[in-house]
Amino acid sequence: MPTYIHFVRHAQGLHNLTAANHVLPDPDLTPLGREQCAALAASFPHQHLITHLVASPLRRTLYTCLLSFEPALARLPADTTKVVAVPELQEISPWACDTGSDRGVLEGEFGPTAKAAGEGQERAKQVDLGLVVDGWNEKLSLDSPWAPVMERLEARARTARVWLRELGREFEKKNPGVDAHVAVVTHGGILHFLTQDYDGMDPQTGTGWTNTEWRTYQFANPDETDDNGEAKLKETADSWSRRRGSTTALTETEQLELRVVVKYHLVKEWGENGEKATLTK
Repeated sequence: MPTYIHFVRHAQGLHNLTAANHVLPDPDLTPLGREQCAALAASFPHQHLITHLVASPLRRTLYTCLLSFEPALARLPADTTKVVAVPELQEISPWACDTGSDRGVLEGEFGPTAKAAGEGQERAKQVDLGLVVDGWNEKLSLDSPWAPVMERLEARARTARVWLRELGREFEKKNPGVDAHVAVVTHGGILHFLTQDYDGMDPQTGTGWTNTEWRTYQFANPDETDDNGEAKLKETADSWSRRRGSTTALTETEQLELRVVVKYHLVKEWGENGEKATLTK
């Protein structure tokens, strides 16, 4: 059975309001962002099919997932279902707004002992932080796997795809004949690397995705057995036609040409090996 990956960009965060807010550490959603989550919760047509919820460990993505997929959380077994926080899904840049909080801070807000403090807090206790290890938010050292370097971004995006593929395979083994539907809430920049689709990636905004935009993908080669493979994804026909109509998708050659442009802008902003990232300290 196929695995469906429903990628979602987070709702509006405080850092989206103005570039001056990029200095805010791990910012929360805005009131409009919470409204966007409510709208997505009501309009997303596959709530009844969701089998897994996954998100970047940053606060805005965790809250977007919890609030936007409240219908799925309410339907699934509360004692076993968790939003799994996956560090590989964090955003590209080393700005404070794109750097997550330490594990201990996240435990205090989203862990099982989190104190009630605002909308969605009870659901927040359903976040699984088991994959969030020390150093997951260290982007400034030159040898950091999280640095904004093209090859490292591609590597962690591939790691995330392989992890998602295995998640679907494990579900299929336990639930023969049932499709896995995985909602993945992440960030506008890294979404282009996860999907290997650089179409519309604006150098100024860093993305071609709008807040709470969602697109659905399947694995191009679901039977691939090599864990060192790319685990490539392909957008479903329904998802593509919903947002692009009869427009023809870019060819692989055209995507490779865009990749060169993306790398150029990354090097220009952060350096060949991310050495300019230290200037954000």
